[in-house]
Amino acid sequence: MKLGLIARTSVLALAASMAAGTAASAQTSVETLRDTIFVTGTKKANAEDVQDVPLAITAYGGDQLDALKVRDLQSLSYSIPNVSFDDIGTTRGTANFSIRGVGINSSIPSIDPTVGVFVDGVYLGINGGVVLDIFDLESVEVLRGPQGILFGRNVTGGAVLLNSKRPTDEFEASFKGAAESGLNGGGANYYAMAAVGGPIIEDILKARVSVYYNKDEGYFRRYLGGPVPNAIAPAVFGALAPLVATSGPDAFEDFGAAETWMIRPSISFTPSDDFEILVRYEHFDSEGDGPPAQNHTNGAGVTNPFFSADRNSFDFSIDNPGFYTSKRDAVTAEINWNVPFGDGVITNIFGWRQGEGETGGDIDATPLFLFHSNSTTDQDQMSNELRYAGRFFDTVDITVGGYWFTQDLEYNEIRNILGGFRFFNGGGVQDQTTYAAFGQADIDLGENFTLILGGRWTHEEKDAVISTLVANTTPCDVRISGSCSEDFVDSDSWENFTGKIGFEWRPREDLNVYAHFTQGVRSGGYNFRNTSAASLPFVPNPAPPPAIVPNPAYDPIFLPGPFDEEKVNAWEVGFKAQPAEGKAVINAALFYNDISDMQRELNLSDPIAGVVQVITNTADATIWGFEIESQIALTDNFLFEGSLGHTRGNYDSLLFDIGAPAVSPGVVDEADLNLEIPRLAPWTYGAGFLYSWDLGETGSVDARFRYYHRDLSYYTDNNLGTLNPVSSIDASVSLTTFSNRATISLYGKNLLNEVQFGGDTQLPGSLGGGSFAPLNKGRIVGIELQLATN
Repeated sequence: MKLGLIARTSVLALAASMAAGTAASAQTSVETLRDTIFVTGTKKANAEDVQDVPLAITAYGGDQLDALKVRDLQSLSYSIPNVSFDDIGTTRGTANFSIRGVGINSSIPSIDPTVGVFVDGVYLGINGGVVLDIFDLESVEVLRGPQGILFGRNVTGGAVLLNSKRPTDEFEASFKGAAESGLNGGGANYYAMAAVGGPIIEDILKARVSVYYNKDEGYFRRYLGGPVPNAIAPAVFGALAPLVATSGPDAFEDFGAAETWMIRPSISFTPSDDFEILVRYEHFDSEGDGPPAQNHTNGAGVTNPFFSADRNSFDFSIDNPGFYTSKRDAVTAEINWNVPFGDGVITNIFGWRQGEGETGGDIDATPLFLFHSNSTTDQDQMSNELRYAGRFFDTVDITVGGYWFTQDLEYNEIRNILGGFRFFNGGGVQDQTTYAAFGQADIDLGENFTLILGGRWTHEEKDAVISTLVANTTPCDVRISGSCSEDFVDSDSWENFTGKIGFEWRPREDLNVYAHFTQGVRSGGYNFRNTSAASLPFVPNPAPPPAIVPNPAYDPIFLPGPFDEEKVNAWEVGFKAQPAEGKAVINAALFYNDISDMQRELNLSDPIAGVVQVITNTADATIWGFEIESQIALTDNFLFEGSLGHTRGNYDSLLFDIGAPAVSPGVVDEADLNLEIPRLAPWTYGAGFLYSWDLGETGSVDARFRYYHRDLSYYTDNNLGTLNPVSSIDASVSLTTFSNRATISLYGKNLLNEVQFGGDTQLPGSLGGGSFAPLNKGRIVGIELQLATN
């Protein structure tokens, strides 16, 4: 009711404003996409034009995000080279992000990301609740490559910055509503977003409140009927194999329903021109069905006899619809104080975030009760960053600061296997504290040349209590002390210094050339999903073996940690050009990453536990490649966009056998070294255009078309699990009128209806084999209405 009242109030305010507005030529989408974008990723005193930043960074302003119909980070995967913002699908909203081939492939909450996500300057401590809906944003900044100097740990692949809209000096109101469908017989999907803000006390107190609501009736169609495909199945599983022998329309039901709402009030207090306090609060609440899991023939060629689908289809049949619930609250308090010292600014950003989530899913992905799993995650984090940024002698930009982060994390998992014949329960509890000090100096050595120096010192501690899943065969809860086995108790700490040196050269006004060497670190830690070592082919010795050597040593117990930090030494050379008097933008970069103690989440089938996931340091590796982005205004009304990314990688040495197919366990040989690094897609590329028709006082019409391709990549380290290649087409046509205050759009996404998965977990023969592969949505078409006061 409150959400509806806010939305109706916004629409009435907008209608009054539109009626009072004078006729004017609307800004076209071509003009919007060519607007200068100012970014905050360098943490300098003032935001910078993205073309002046000596980094590989892609940024979008709020209006550009609207033009691109972006509602979650996953949507941006198809606009940026060498970037994959995938939702793993096992637990809705869990990020398995990868940039330049550096990524993760698990939903274990104790895993630290390789691509850090920051909301209004606050780091998100776990990868859960990241891919969910975004709205009312000022900008999104995607920084590619390690960002360890200014952003700390867990940004070895890159960083994503989400910046919410701030309260404004003038009254603003906006509303957006959309309805969309997959045209596949599934349910519709509805969105509604509204925001109202402006001054309360002129020049002193401003406020804004934004709300979001999404009702998804279920994109997918779950198959309920039909006999067991293989006649042997009932004989083997007896009572576990009841299926409803149904045919016709009643054999399917809508699946994938979800309901989400958010509210984000913010208030800005500026008692003087030099001092501001900005406080934001956000509440998030979402619930819906579990994963739409498909079972298809796995990488070893094994087809599940109970149900198997074509991996290029959206077919699936599960007996357990599962569920998810996710709630969180967050508070961010930002202080900016302009000081005369270096004409600089002191910034303090405090963040608190608390969330809880529950999930249930059908992991065997068949219509039988073979492997069902439930989990609960509770997270509480708090952080504070205090920094100063200023410029001295008109030649040196200085940014220095300190950072503190603490997090409490609890995870409980339940596995029911073979109809509950096997029952496992376990998980972990972890306390974490991180301290850091950092600094960067950009020193102008001449009118056109700048030397860049930076460094960061970090100390991190983690305390963990872990209950191994297979050690608890009766119900327990790791969040209650003494309830589960608590068979592993440990603490560890890590301390290091990372550095950066580089330069920026501006030979012409429209050309920026840069190069740098920098370092990044991904945190060490513990594995909450400790299960069984039965399927792990080799457990490392204290001293790693050479690159190619048979090593027969085995250990029947694989401890859940601590695994060590992952370290990256990265080189990058690039340029940013704006030729043809700024009518074209062409950015390019070459990169080379030297990764030591690569941290991986080995995902292996297991005959007892179903699936084993072991987090450990597996290898030293190198990853290199290039990327190009372009935007060319062929005319004032016709804009071309293109991107090309190439990434290559290889293992330099392996710390143990990661399980190459058809190779004896325990032997590290050429077959292992020739395995492909997971989530590394060799080629990503896309091209498209935007054309605008200026209708004068009536407004404008915009037509947009974009094609994007991403190569096949591997999901598991042994290369048995794979992620489909993607060839996607997005298109839209929009009419903007009433002096740029109203826009109605028809749009389509993934119009080729490409099948994509969040993962491809290999299942053991004891469950019939095949794989567990959560489906992403396919084709979507929709209509959207936007209203705004200005």
